[in-house]
Amino acid sequence: MSMTIGPGIQDFPLSDYRKWRQFERDFQWTFSGIASFAHLKPVKCLIEPDERYDIAVIGAPFDTAVSYRPGARFGPRAIRAASARQMAGTAYNTRAGINPYSSWATVKDCGDIPIIPFDNGVAERQMYEAFLELGSRSPITPADSKYGTKGISAGKAKLVTLGGDHSVALPALRALYQIYQKPITVLHFDAHLDTWNPVRYSAYWTSEQSAFNHGSFFHKASREGLICNSTSAHAGLRTRLTGVTDSDYTNPGPEQGFMRIHADDIDDLGPMGIVDKIIERIGLDSEQPVYLSVDIDVLDPATAPGTGTPEPGGWTTREFIRIMRGIEKLNIVGADIVEVSPSYDNKGETTALAAAQVAFEIITSMVKAGAGEDLGGWYGRKEEKIDESAKEGEAKKEGKDEL
Repeated sequence: MSMTIGPGIQDFPLSDYRKWRQFERDFQWTFSGIASFAHLKPVKCLIEPDERYDIAVIGAPFDTAVSYRPGARFGPRAIRAASARQMAGTAYNTRAGINPYSSWATVKDCGDIPIIPFDNGVAERQMYEAFLELGSRSPITPADSKYGTKGISAGKAKLVTLGGDHSVALPALRALYQIYQKPITVLHFDAHLDTWNPVRYSAYWTSEQSAFNHGSFFHKASREGLICNSTSAHAGLRTRLTGVTDSDYTNPGPEQGFMRIHADDIDDLGPMGIVDKIIERIGLDSEQPVYLSVDIDVLDPATAPGTGTPEPGGWTTREFIRIMRGIEKLNIVGADIVEVSPSYDNKGETTALAAAQVAFEIITSMVKAGAGEDLGGWYGRKEEKIDESAKEGEAKKEGKDEL
């Protein structure tokens, strides 16, 4: 049975399902479908032990370790919704010269970790075991392939976590330490240090579990030997301190090896100056794993109000994305984007949109690093072409000067 539906429109038999399959495969509307990250096929990887991937997006809806405004448990949902304009068919990243969702890497949305909201001790264990399980699976791309990152991360899957409050980074680092069997370099973008000794919050009413919070997790991770402090860095700092001196900022502690880049530094250095300081500090060592941890409050609340601990004076979305694009050659083995609290966001959802773009940039860099060829620099241009153009420009300039 078929039917006439209008001039110029092909008449399909009602039983011909190819018309739907082709549409679903080749094109979707960005505003349609289930709200998975970038319209990736959603899979509950934790209950599908045979599910494999090169890069997994995983949600960590946890926010019961915050010191100010809760609500980041809804962050993964908001970031996924804000990623709607990212699709495999329309995600060519012009600055990188690659479409991360239509390249060598298999990227999947592995759903959320089922984190209990009533017991932070259990939640901490759930996140650790989930990160370890998902990060230990064999990727689709084997180590001997021309594709995939080389060095210490060859033949290893990578996770991009959507938080959740920032304490989710501690179980992630514990898992990475087990996977790589060495301390991890941390590149931490945040308005706050997050290295506070837990007694900063309470000197008397303390417990082992109270030390697990979104302001002390790097202190705890450093004490556990999870972090390579000599190569790690904070960037975007602008927090207030306790007391009447800067002692909780300057007193020696297990995490004091971190290099610190303040939000104000961008006024003197510019975004690429920040990039240069980061690269100089961390290096491009293929044998040293780097964990990228992004608290969305590194952005100014004028552009990213939907966060748990907003601090005026931060970077703009444009500045931060430029920095993200500049660090693509770091050996990133895992990442998180945290502290998105949609109940405090604006009608334009600018915080969630920024977080989704940050995730896109991170995934792009991970895929580009394993492309098996040099894709060039800004906007797909080969580095040698840029150098040649620069030389031609200098030659022309010298010629004019001689005239």
